[in-house]
Amino acid sequence: MNKQDYKIHIIGAGVSGLIASKVLEDNGYKSTIIEATDRVGGRVKTDTIDGYQLDHGFQVLLTAYPSAQKYLNIEALELQHFLPGATVFSNGSKKTIGDPLRNMTLLFPTLFSGIGTLQDKFKILKLNSLLKNAALTEIFDKTEQTTLQYLTDFGFSEDMITRFFKPFFSGIFLEPNLETSSRMFEFVYKMFGEGFAALPKDGIEAIPKQLKGNLKQTTFKFDTKVKSVEDGKIILEDNTELTSDFTIIATEASKLTGNNKQSKVKWKSCDTLYFETDIRVIDKPLIGLVVDNDALINNIFYHTSIPSNAVNKKELLSVTVVKTHGLNSESLIMRVKQELMQYCKIDTSTCLKHYAIAHALPKLEGLKYDMLPKDTKFSDRVFLAGDTQLNGSLNAAMLSGEKAALQIIQTIDGRL
Repeated sequence: MNKQDYKIHIIGAGVSGLIASKVLEDNGYKSTIIEATDRVGGRVKTDTIDGYQLDHGFQVLLTAYPSAQKYLNIEALELQHFLPGATVFSNGSKKTIGDPLRNMTLLFPTLFSGIGTLQDKFKILKLNSLLKNAALTEIFDKTEQTTLQYLTDFGFSEDMITRFFKPFFSGIFLEPNLETSSRMFEFVYKMFGEGFAALPKDGIEAIPKQLKGNLKQTTFKFDTKVKSVEDGKIILEDNTELTSDFTIIATEASKLTGNNKQSKVKWKSCDTLYFETDIRVIDKPLIGLVVDNDALINNIFYHTSIPSNAVNKKELLSVTVVKTHGLNSESLIMRVKQELMQYCKIDTSTCLKHYAIAHALPKLEGLKYDMLPKDTKFSDRVFLAGDTQLNGSLNAAMLSGEKAALQIIQTIDGRL
């Protein structure tokens, strides 16, 4: 059988599925991507509302991700970099801290911020050096503990943990207590140190859109939901049956496979709210952290502090909530408005959009950086991809998609 004659299906047009299709194309195969929604991206999407670009959740690309460097045209994305630091709101005041070795404008604000001790500053330098010299595979081979315990054992002061590490990484891990694996902390910290946090000028969805644009032999079936997957066939929600020589499930597999081999993934949730404001209280492209214990708000960011292709009428502010709250949308918006004024002195009247994101990040244990192609095999003809297979990151999504495609190629080659 010729390579082009194999019927290969990929379920899910997120980043992982798009990478899998690209790897197949690069090796002479073509595939059909089946997507339940009307566009690519999965959890990586951007809406345009009233001229503003609103990402589904506050998301950034870490430019040091190895897979991003491999598969993305970084220049074409027109990435806009964040400064390596944060503005901390605490007890009615704000302080700016950051890495002055990477941006000298952060030197004096950091020195006089009063956040952390001099010993904390030296420990940050020690941590930077330690992780700079650590291989990614080495990081993920270490014994896991919570991030909070890791920071405590490293010797950081309670003030430094409470006023910087906890709010900053809670916004990344989407949980307020730093229970996330220390492997993930070291990985993300290393990526921040070796590159930048950035957003494409067209919003985060520019990433999957670029990946889709690179595909020349791939067929897309949008607005098509899958009921179940078996070796050799796919059954759609309308009971249409598709013949499939090989299938990659690049979405949560437990509801499609019909057995207990693939356990159901647990998910972290968050709320992201977008507001119009008249002015910015953070002039530079820095994330804002709210550290008061009673606050629901975890972080804020003025998207208008970085260039975009949106037509902004006023300042655009995103607010991220990671704590559980039990509030309906109207009550949450009211609470967030009150907290913006109370903690950040931000006055806002218009909420543009509230995203309640139930499946924001997978809640995983035993995190891995990479996997062998054979590790993606679910059955003889079904393979698994997605960040749920490794760790919750764009890098993991790309890696797992690549490895699932390679395993199909190796399987076919073994038959030739």
